[in-house]
Amino acid sequence: MAFEIPQDLHPDLMPLAWLLGRWEGRGHGDYPTIEKFEFGQQIDFTHNGKPYLHYVSQTFKVAEDGTKERPLAVETGFWRPQPDNKLEVILAHPTGIAEIWYGDIDGAKIELQTDVVARTTSAKEVTAGHRLYGLVNGELLWAYDMAAEGQSLQPHLWATLVRS
Repeated sequence: MAFEIPQDLHPDLMPLAWLLGRWEGRGHGDYPTIEKFEFGQQIDFTHNGKPYLHYVSQTFKVAEDGTKERPLAVETGFWRPQPDNKLEVILAHPTGIAEIWYGDIDGAKIELQTDVVARTTSAKEVTAGHRLYGLVNGELLWAYDMAAEGQSLQPHLWATLVRS
């Protein structure tokens, strides 16, 4: 699918312009405290002319034929590029978790680490995370390593998405 950089894109967002739009695909999850699973995902990166991207990720359980069966996780937030190809990301989850991530933009690769993970008393214990996003042959590949529930930082989720 052809992609054009919007004329009203804030200049600070140029290093992230390749993320703009809707991405859809399938992913996998695994962790010592749960059974392995597959999921469908939709990620939207939008802008309003200000120097940040609005991010929304929605995942859902999928049937073998790929049809959506039920919602799983949702997260939303803001991706804020900084000088020297640095990136700040603020994410919120309806499960009672809020996170601040810092990282680097290296062309079509983004690597992020948590700085702060805050949670409500009813949220599961998540203590750290590492995320990697990359544009590979026109596909958005991403992976999320998590430290939670007494486990060390280790692979948890990964997916391959295409621009829709």
